[in-house]
Amino acid sequence: MTEKKSVRRAHRMDRLIVALLENSTLEKAAAWLQISTATLWRWTQQEDFQEAFLKARRQAFSKSVSRLQHASGAAVSTLLTVMADRTAPHASRVRAADSVLDRGMKAIELEDLEARLQRLERAEEADRRS
Repeated sequence: MTEKKSVRRAHRMDRLIVALLENSTLEKAAAWLQISTATLWRWTQQEDFQEAFLKARRQAFSKSVSRLQHASGAAVSTLLTVMADRTAPHASRVRAADSVLDRGMKAIELEDLEARLQRLERAEEADRRS
């Protein structure tokens, strides 16, 4: 494949990935791109596309996780305020704050697991090279 074709293919793959991330179904993504659903489906079956799409999905999700982690400070403040307020029940606010904290903790656990997996994969790759 020539360099020009390779660049065009990468650009097209990027557009397809954006469409899939921005639209809730394959059909909507294909319509947004003005291509057939079958064409988009064929792209989604290619291994390099699947890897790139998974990477893009992880990056998008990571941004959401960062926002959750950022909100955990406010959740702690809400929890402490509600815990100190003995005059009124704030069950729904406490539940929401607890939910943010719980998800933030789970996100950190997932990021830690991902980092550990990447270290293991790098070590395995280094072992293969030696």
